[in-house]
Amino acid sequence: MNHLVKKSVMRSLMVGSAAANYSRLHPAAAHLIAPLEDSAASHLIAPLEDSAASRILVIGWSRLMRTQAQASETLEVAEKNEKTTGSQTHKAEKGNSVVSSYWGISRPIITREDGTEWPWNCFMPWDTYESNLSIDLQKHHVPKTFLDKVAYRTVKLLRVPTDVFFQRRYGCRAMMLETVAAVPGMVGGMLLHLKSLRRFQQSGGWIKALLEEAENERMHLMTMVELVQPAWYERWLVLTVQGVFFNAFFGMYLASPKLAHRIVGYLEEEAIHSYTEYLKDIDAGKIENVAAPAIAIDYWRLPKNATLKDVITVIRADEAHHRDVNHFASDIHFQGKELRDAPAPLGYH
Repeated sequence: MNHLVKKSVMRSLMVGSAAANYSRLHPAAAHLIAPLEDSAASHLIAPLEDSAASRILVIGWSRLMRTQAQASETLEVAEKNEKTTGSQTHKAEKGNSVVSSYWGISRPIITREDGTEWPWNCFMPWDTYESNLSIDLQKHHVPKTFLDKVAYRTVKLLRVPTDVFFQRRYGCRAMMLETVAAVPGMVGGMLLHLKSLRRFQQSGGWIKALLEEAENERMHLMTMVELVQPAWYERWLVLTVQGVFFNAFFGMYLASPKLAHRIVGYLEEEAIHSYTEYLKDIDAGKIENVAAPAIAIDYWRLPKNATLKDVITVIRADEAHHRDVNHFASDIHFQGKELRDAPAPLGYH
């Protein structure tokens, strides 16, 4: 009997030693394995003469084996968690977002036509388009009414400080222009949205049309930022101009939508002029015709070897479309109608 007991004790001590090694490798399981390192177990090695001591030893050995089984299960769970965490970290390092299964929201796998993964989250392939470059760039609304003349002269007055500050630095000028040009569509779409809710009326698609314009102007800005890095004082100027212009245009649209849209129409005419001068400087070699940013190539579906000149050309065409939309909206109001009475120019690029 003593021989069997001694064998059991030696086996238990060997298991305890192995458990101690596991505790060093896996600290999370240390609290379960700690009992195995208790030096008090050494008294079990002493000779055992009576059956009562043998029974005590058998009971202790059984508990020891159950503890070891629990420790093994804990280690398996810890290793599984480490593998899962490592996999998620690897995905995060690759730029893929780790999605929580609780919310069930995940981005589907989207690819280009050539099978490569779509790299942008700010717009999707179905938001891209080929700009209509055949649009008439020479169109001009001749001011006739009093409000037309107010709008025209207001825009001409605003051009003076812009010309003085930027002169022929058309990259910075375009960046500043787009921070302002993206405001009217958002303000108009927001106010039409609230009006539709108050009156329980459809907007005729004009909410979406104006928000499309705001998004398109914002994409112009995202493109220009890739080409021109603004200085700190230009960033400060953007904050100031945007704050002033947003509040002024918001009040103007509430007071007279016809005047607000007419001003935007004339602003777009000035934008066409500015981008035309930009292209002249590129053709003259005063501005380097660098490669087009990747975001511009995907957004306007440009060829892979597109250049800055191609980007400015499509942006100018966009401004011409915005010119038409806003002059059209102002004409609707001048006729005493609401925008919802006329079809909205959705997808007009």
